[in-house]
Amino acid sequence: MKIAFVFSGQGAQYVGMGQEIYENYPQAKQVFAEASAAIGYDMTKLCFFENDQLHLTEFTQPAILTVSTAIAKVLKEVFDIRPQAAAGLSLGEYSALVESGALSFSETVPLLQKRGKYMTEAVPLGEGAMSAIMGLDRALVEQKCQEASQFGIVQPANYNMPGQIAIAGTTKAVEKAEELLQKAGAKRVIRLNVSGPFHTPLLEPAAQKLALALEKVTVNPMRIPVVTNLTGKQIATKEMIRPTLVQQVKSPVYWEDSVRTMIEDGVDTFIEVGPGKTLTSFIRKISKEVTVQNVENRKTLEKTVAYLSEKRGESSC
Repeated sequence: MKIAFVFSGQGAQYVGMGQEIYENYPQAKQVFAEASAAIGYDMTKLCFFENDQLHLTEFTQPAILTVSTAIAKVLKEVFDIRPQAAAGLSLGEYSALVESGALSFSETVPLLQKRGKYMTEAVPLGEGAMSAIMGLDRALVEQKCQEASQFGIVQPANYNMPGQIAIAGTTKAVEKAEELLQKAGAKRVIRLNVSGPFHTPLLEPAAQKLALALEKVTVNPMRIPVVTNLTGKQIATKEMIRPTLVQQVKSPVYWEDSVRTMIEDGVDTFIEVGPGKTLTSFIRKISKEVTVQNVENRKTLEKTVAYLSEKRGESSC
C-alpha cells in the first residue's frame, strides 16, 4: 500500500471545518494555536464561527492550510498513517509542501495570507471570471478559448478530471468562450463564484509580489515527493520550489496529470486531507483502480482509519 495525501484547495472552506478534529485531539489544537500566533488572530474563531472573513481569499487560504495541517498531524501522530507522496489542488500545494517538510507551517500561514491578498488585488472585481466546462475534451476547450481570445485573455485554468475543465480570463472573453463551448456541445457551462480569474496571466502582478515574499521564506529538502500542479510532475529539487510556486499562481492547474503521475509512481491509496471531498470525486473519475478516502471530521477520520486498519491486517490503528 502506497499512500498519498492530497490537500484541498480554495472553495472547499466552510464554517465549522476542522472543529470536531480540534475538539478531540490535542495535536490539532497545537496546530491551531501555532497558526493563531503566526498570523495574529484567532484561527478557531475564523474557522468555527460565522464571520465575514472566512470566504475572503486572504483569510481562506491560511484557514484551509491550518485545517489540513491539523488533520494530517492527527493522522500521523495518533494513527501512524503517513504518506509516501503528496500533492494539493492550487492552494493545497502549500499544504503538501508543509507535509513534505519543505516549508514550515509557521512561515507558510502568513505567506498564504499575503498570497491571497496579492491574488485579490491583481484583477479588480468584475473584470475577470471563471467557468467550469463539462463534457468536452482538452483539445476542444483549448481551441475554443483560442478563438475567444480576440475578446481578451481566456484559457483553461484547471484541468480537474476527464470531462471537467475550468476556464478563466477577462469577463468579456470568458463570456465568448462560454458561448462557443456551448455550441461545441458542452454538457454544462457553470460560471464559478470566485473573486478573480485565477491561474491565468492576469495574475502576473500577484506572481511578482509572491516572488518577493517567497525570498524571505526558508525552503528545506522534501522528505517525500511532492507533485506540482504546474507540470503534473514531481518537483525535482528544493531549489525548484520557489520558482514553481511563483509560476503556479498564474499558470493552469494540471490536477488530472498530477494524479496520473502519482499512480504511475505506485500510489494506490489517496487520502484527501482537509475540508470537503472535491478531490475525492476528481480522483475517482480519473482512475477506478485506486482507493480514495477523505478526512475532514470525526466520521470520515474513523472510516478512513478503520479501512486502512483492515487493509493492513491489523486489529487497530
